[in-house]
Amino acid sequence: MFVGIDIGSATSKAIIINGEGRILGFSVIPTTYDLESCGKEVFKLVLNQTGRSEKDVKKVISTGYGRRCISFSNKTMSEILCHAEGTKRLFPEVKTIIDIGGQDSKIIELDKEGSINKFEMNDKCAAGTGRFLEVLSERILNLNVEELGPLSLKSKDPCTISSICTVFAESEIISYLSARRRREDIASGLSKAIAKRVIAIGRGAQISFKVPICFTGGVAKNIGVVKAIEEELKKKVIVPDHPQITASLGAALFASREV
Repeated sequence: MFVGIDIGSATSKAIIINGEGRILGFSVIPTTYDLESCGKEVFKLVLNQTGRSEKDVKKVISTGYGRRCISFSNKTMSEILCHAEGTKRLFPEVKTIIDIGGQDSKIIELDKEGSINKFEMNDKCAAGTGRFLEVLSERILNLNVEELGPLSLKSKDPCTISSICTVFAESEIISYLSARRRREDIASGLSKAIAKRVIAIGRGAQISFKVPICFTGGVAKNIGVVKAIEEELKKKVIVPDHPQITASLGAALFASREV
């Protein structure tokens, strides 16, 4: 058995595969301040889920921003490499990967052979990340992030949120609420804002968004953002059944190959 562990800013993921690369189980938990404990907990959960023990695991590779805190992993790897590898396993023909997590966004372009051609990241600002949606929806609109996507689809007159800064976007939303704009119109405006921001990051790096395009990360569970990206690109976007586990899957696949 081989395990990949992805310690992200919002969630920690672990996945276990066999020697043929078949997924046997995975687990996702919230990330806390103690990254080592998160790694141990998610590892234990995936072992219990599959009825395995640590002695059954030949190798563990960790990835994500907290990867170096996992003392029991055999190796650490970049999340860019792991995202690409895991997504290719799920969708072998993929050419572009858009990954939006809790505190960063990544756009990865693959060449004809499936190797990484170029990539760009947004890791210095909350705009275009899950945190952007979380702060503005929960604190200002009194909505859970899970409610935001379905609500945004009901909008008939989306608000325009032009600020890429989370603080300035908050001021815009307060102004819309003062003008008695409907929450679904504001929710739709948020989805469109995050889509425009992420696509602009990719285009700034001269990524052409070739299809098939796969949308991964926790924000990919938000149907409003999925639709907003499709509208902005005028292209269909694929979302995995479990969009948060691609990096951990890639790490597990690398672990199996090294053994």
